[in-house]
Amino acid sequence: MAPDTVSLRYFLVLAQELNFTRAAARIGIAQPALSARMRRLEAELGTALLVRNTRSVVLTTAGAALAESAPSALAALDRAWDTARSAGAGELGTLRIGYSLSAGAETAPALVDRLIRGNSGLEAGAVPMATPEISPAVADGRIDAGITRGEQPGRGVRRFLLRSERVGVQLAQHHPLAEHPEIEIADAAAYPLRLPGRAANPVIHDQLSALFRDTRPHPRFHTPAVSFDMSQRDLRDGVTLAPAGETAATAQPAGLTWRPLRGAPSLTFHLVLPREQSPLHRRIRAVAKTLAHELHWLPD
Repeated sequence: MAPDTVSLRYFLVLAQELNFTRAAARIGIAQPALSARMRRLEAELGTALLVRNTRSVVLTTAGAALAESAPSALAALDRAWDTARSAGAGELGTLRIGYSLSAGAETAPALVDRLIRGNSGLEAGAVPMATPEISPAVADGRIDAGITRGEQPGRGVRRFLLRSERVGVQLAQHHPLAEHPEIEIADAAAYPLRLPGRAANPVIHDQLSALFRDTRPHPRFHTPAVSFDMSQRDLRDGVTLAPAGETAATAQPAGLTWRPLRGAPSLTFHLVLPREQSPLHRRIRAVAKTLAHELHWLPD
């Protein structure tokens, strides 16, 4: 049986002091207790480590060898304990995060950056995914966490509100409605409204289209031929308006602006985690909660 590490650490102090009285004082135990520890250590190793007399202590050949090799062994053991504690605290591992494309403008990068900042043992990779696929991927373990636009349906997961934002429209800076700090829903509905296809995110598609349900005449919805069009030419030309959350304003092409819709309900982002959570999942949740508070992502 390997000797206990406490006795080994006591031996290293004694090997430095070569005096039981001084070594016991440094450690903070009684001298007889230290002597008993050393006798037990020698018995466990099956060899003498010390030559004792009334005035001094001398290391045997075995004692000198142990004094030389033990510090590096104890340091390695300390690192192993620290690694285990870090893993248990969710500070170690590899994170796979999937996010809705619209969350990539600001929300997902901020969360990933906060997760890995100051945690050298934590690696994170985030990839955009089709929104309806995120919750199933979290549930079956293909990814560790997800960020979705809207509260997406799905089993085997837990959802946490991460962010709430105002709803408005993207439009050309030269568009007549851009002169207003806020736009009436009915005024926006007078123009063709650009909405991505429903399959990309049924929850948000239905929520945005429902804003204009009671306007007369009924709005004209336009689905772009390219679902993720970086240039957004139809908006820049003033042909359409695009209902969108406020984060759209953080990553929009030149020539576009964003205005809130008066009286419109908020859009939401949700953090998706497995129903059965590991320390790593709990850490994601704690970091996300702190980040949301610091960046005022949620109402007070």
